[in-house]
Amino acid sequence: MNHRTTLLAAGLIGATGVALGAFGAHALHAGLVERGMTVPWETAARYQLLHAAALLGLAAWQRQATGAALRRAGWAATCWCAGTLLFCGSLYGLAAGGPRWLGPVTPFGGAALIAGWICLMGAAMAAPLKADS
Repeated sequence: MNHRTTLLAAGLIGATGVALGAFGAHALHAGLVERGMTVPWETAARYQLLHAAALLGLAAWQRQATGAALRRAGWAATCWCAGTLLFCGSLYGLAAGGPRWLGPVTPFGGAALIAGWICLMGAAMAAPLKADS
């Protein structure tokens, strides 16, 4: 994933995170409270927005990254996008009363988010050190 695609993903994930957070706090609030699902909805919105911000920072770093660092940063972005979709999407679905099979999807999304952070560490290790001037 290049810096432009990562930046686009950050914007999309951020915008939908704000929209879904507001939707849960207002339009769905009574139903979420009734089912005891406000915490999962809020967790999904929080993780979605945190990873949108992380993608934004990663996109800025990708502009100057090269070689293995750039490839690993691309994998981090891909993992964060997939993880956000699976983790947050399954939590939103469960909280909104979706099918129970969504429950087992959540840990796969969490694993993808963690893998993204590990890829970020790999990118940092592959990045050349610049001499202080």
